Amino acid sequence: MTDADREQGARENDTAAPAEPSAADLIGAALGGAVRRAGLGADSSESTQKVVWTAMGGWRGILESVLPSLAFVVLFTVRPEPLILSLGVSVGLAAVFTVIRLLQKSPPSAAIGGLVAAGAAAVLALWTGRGADNFVPGLITNAVYGTAMIVAALVGWSLIGLAVGFLMGEGTAWRQDRRKRRAFFWLGIAWGVLFFARLGVQLPLYLTDQVTLLGTLKLIMGLPLFAPLVAVTWLVVRALYRRGE
Repeated sequence: MTDADREQGARENDTAAPAEPSAADLIGAALGGAVRRAGLGADSSESTQKVVWTAMGGWRGILESVLPSLAFVVLFTVRPEPLILSLGVSVGLAAVFTVIRLLQKSPPSAAIGGLVAAGAAAVLALWTGRGADNFVPGLITNAVYGTAMIVAALVGWSLIGLAVGFLMGEGTAWRQDRRKRRAFFWLGIAWGVLFFARLGVQLPLYLTDQVTLLGTLKLIMGLPLFAPLVAVTWLVVRALYRRGE
């Protein structure tokens, strides 16, 4: 084999080598995988009601999301001292949901996430002695998610677009479609506004130590606002991809 042949073979190997995935590819794949694990597929024929119900995790998901916080709010309102009572019941409920999922061999990620969050919040509240600190992780989550959604949308890499793109099998190709890019921009902004609306309402209550009202509004601004926005997001996505067929 001559030197020219070897150089030609090297060039062919370089051409055939797969390109390194970009940061957007990795983020999109992770988001798309998370959405898929949540039970949402790429079938645009699914009913909006089914999609929303799946996103919430059905009755079990609703109970796992609501009951620990509700128990804390009710017990703290009735008997604020000792603080460990309301915190212990809240964490205990999250632990029960996790154990049930493990025993039934169903995906435990949602329950484990809730248990970790409840445990971390309880430790912080016990350490400071303030019931309001039980809501600090939620405040931080809203701030981080809201910032990420809005910044990503403003720079042209909507996190909604990245998730949907990989869920629908087109990667980042949606960025070449002006209609999709505009739709995902506004969806990203809408989700960011939701997170910041929660933060804007709940942070002043946290700072003024209004635990009962804070917990109540956290529940009201949770699934009741999450579900309609999931429905709107799915309707937009279904319209975009049906039209594109």
